[in-house]
Amino acid sequence: MEKIGLAADHAGFAYKERVKEHLIEQGYTVVDLGTYNDQSMDYPDVAHPLAMAVEQGDVTMGIALCGSGNGMAMALNKHRGIRAALCWTPQIAVLARQHNNANACALPARFVSIQTAPDIVDAFLRTAFEGGRHQQRVEKIPC
Repeated sequence: MEKIGLAADHAGFAYKERVKEHLIEQGYTVVDLGTYNDQSMDYPDVAHPLAMAVEQGDVTMGIALCGSGNGMAMALNKHRGIRAALCWTPQIAVLARQHNNANACALPARFVSIQTAPDIVDAFLRTAFEGGRHQQRVEKIPC
């Protein structure tokens, strides 16, 4: 089964733990890159290792959680070859995969319910890139 990388700051910690439990139940191998508690910390400290794990092929996809999702997405997208999408609904997650070939999903823990987060992750991981006309667009993103 696929290896999925997870990372969260303090605001996303509880959600990361719920998503991790869900992914393990689904049969995924999970690489937890932190944080490991809800104490205040800086999201780039876990976003960069997650991005490197995706870039190097140590994990298939990355899932990142912080309060708004924006900090994680911004830090992840600083890395070559990372296409992190801010996903707040399953439908947005599907489009991020189908049209943008996103390889990292950033969730806004303060704006989605802890019950909805696994649904967003499932939609992201189960959706394939459509290619075709979308491929030429993705190729225009420098890497």
